[in-house]
Amino acid sequence: MTDTFSRQRLAHLESLAAELLGRGLVGRMLGGADPVLWVRHPGSGKQTIVFATPAQDGWLLLWSPSGQENAGDPAHAAELIGKSLGEDPDP
Repeated sequence: MTDTFSRQRLAHLESLAAELLGRGLVGRMLGGADPVLWVRHPGSGKQTIVFATPAQDGWLLLWSPSGQENAGDPAHAAELIGKSLGEDPDP
């Protein structure tokens, strides 16, 4: 992985982490040179891992289950992640 690639990936994940914090979610960068963002909703206890990956028209943020958003809009991605993790835990 090139340094430029790593810096871009890290920048996208850091932007998302800042948006998540403002929504009451907990995030932590993992992985060193190949970072991913661990995200947890304190209320529901649900968590996910977010990946930043290059795409044809820029970068995408990907998370489970089936989450995807353009990395250029971290606020919208944070909103979607918050909604997916904020639902009541399964009984």
